[in-house]
Amino acid sequence: MSLSEGKLRHMNALADKNGVIAAAAMDQRGSLQKSIAAAKGIDSKQVTPEMMAEFKTAVAKVLTPHASAILLDPEYGLNAAKARARNAGLLLAYEASGYDNTQPGRLPDLLPHVSVKRIKDWGANAVKILIYYTPFEDAAINDIKHAFIERIGAECEFHEMPFFLEFVGYDAKGGDEKGLEFAKRKPEIVVRSMQEFSKPYYRVDVLKVEIPVNANYVEGSSVYKGQKAYSRAEALEHYRRAASVAEKPFIYLSAGVSNEQFTESLRMAAEAGTAFSGVLCGRATWKEGIPVYAKSGVGALEDWLAKDGVLNIQAVNDAIRAAKPWYEKAGVMPVGA
Repeated sequence: MSLSEGKLRHMNALADKNGVIAAAAMDQRGSLQKSIAAAKGIDSKQVTPEMMAEFKTAVAKVLTPHASAILLDPEYGLNAAKARARNAGLLLAYEASGYDNTQPGRLPDLLPHVSVKRIKDWGANAVKILIYYTPFEDAAINDIKHAFIERIGAECEFHEMPFFLEFVGYDAKGGDEKGLEFAKRKPEIVVRSMQEFSKPYYRVDVLKVEIPVNANYVEGSSVYKGQKAYSRAEALEHYRRAASVAEKPFIYLSAGVSNEQFTESLRMAAEAGTAFSGVLCGRATWKEGIPVYAKSGVGALEDWLAKDGVLNIQAVNDAIRAAKPWYEKAGVMPVGA
C-alpha cells in the first residue's frame, strides 16, 4: 500500500500519538432524528435541522477532547466540526442517509450537493462511505455496489483524501439481523466483505468493519444472553480469520450496540491478538443522552456527556490499548520517523 503525501498527512491528523485511530462518530441522521422524536413523543418531521445540529455540536464539543478524530455529516454537522477540540481530526460522510428502499438490495446513494473536493474544502481529513453489503446478495446488485466504490476510490485518490469504507452486513432474505441465525452467518459475511474491499482497485485506505461475532451469543462473554452461536474459542478464531484477510488497516465500528457490548467485543479482539488499528465509535458513547436532550435540552445533554459520555468514551479508549498503529498495516512510515 502506498500513500500520497496528502493522504499521509491527513491520516496522521486522524490518529493519536501512537498511530491508533480513536475516533468518535456523530454522523447519524435519519436514525438520530427518529430517536429524538421518539424520546420527545413527537413526529420525526418536527425534529428540526437546528435540533440535529445542536445535538451534534454538544457531542463534538464534549467528547472530542478524548478522541483522536470525529466523524460528522455535511448536512447537520459542519457547526459541530468547528466546535471540536483542536486535537481531533475530521471525517465527513459522503453517502445519503439510509438506502434506496424502492428496490431490493439496499443500494446506496451520495449526497447530491457534496463531492470529495467540497469535503476537502470544508476542512476534513477523510471521506467516509457506508454501504450495506453481504456476499450472499444477488451478484448483479453487488456489482452495482462494487462500481460505486470504485468511483469514490478514484475521486478520493485524485484529491489525496483518505477513503474510509464502512460496510454493514444484512440478511438479503429479510431475517432478523440481531437474532441467533444471523449471528452464526455474521463471521462469513464480515470475512468475505473485508476480503473484497481490500482489493487494490477500490483504493480504500481504511476498512471500517463490524465486529465479526455478536458478543451476545458468545458463550462466556460478559454480555452473553443464554443462546450460543459460538464458544469463546470459536469467537476468537473468527476474529483472527477476519483480521488475516485484511490487506488494509482496519478499525471496528460499534454498530449501535451498548457500551458494555462494544467494550467486551474489543476485549475479545485484544485477546485474539488481532492487528486492528482503533475504532470509530458512535452510539455506544452518546445514545443514552438522547432522552436527556429530549426532556431537558442541550445544557442537560452537555452535563450528561461530561459525566457519562466521557466515562463511555474512556471505557472504549481503555479497551483499545492493544490496537496497532495504522501505518504498520499500511506498510508506510509515520511522519517524523
